[in-house]
Amino acid sequence: MTILIAALAGLVFGLGLLLSGMADPQKVLAFLDLAGAWDPSLALVMGGAIALGLPGFAWARRRSHSLLGEPMQMPTRQAVDAPLLIGSALFGIGWGLAGYCPGPALVGTAAGLDSAAIFSVAMLAGMLLFGLWSKRS
Repeated sequence: MTILIAALAGLVFGLGLLLSGMADPQKVLAFLDLAGAWDPSLALVMGGAIALGLPGFAWARRRSHSLLGEPMQMPTRQAVDAPLLIGSALFGIGWGLAGYCPGPALVGTAAGLDSAAIFSVAMLAGMLLFGLWSKRS
């Protein structure tokens, strides 16, 4: 049952990305182009996501198990360190150059978009390289 609920949640998330325009790299790049033809519509999408997410995370933080009985796995690290800052910068650079971040890239790949598939392969290669690099010590 947990896998079915997870698949349904992923489907709803993917549909939300498509309907909101977050899976359209041109719309994302227009949102990030503050000095040019800025499109502020994605700010409303992000604001709505934050407005819905904050109470949900506050509620989840007080629970030890999910509604399906699975243990809650909330992040525990709070340190702002070099790996976090470097990873955040790389994420932002990739998002700004390609107009994709991981969720929309996977949605675009599933929809058959070549640019999303190329981004997804590059993203997975980067994750693999990071995993190999971090295990070297």
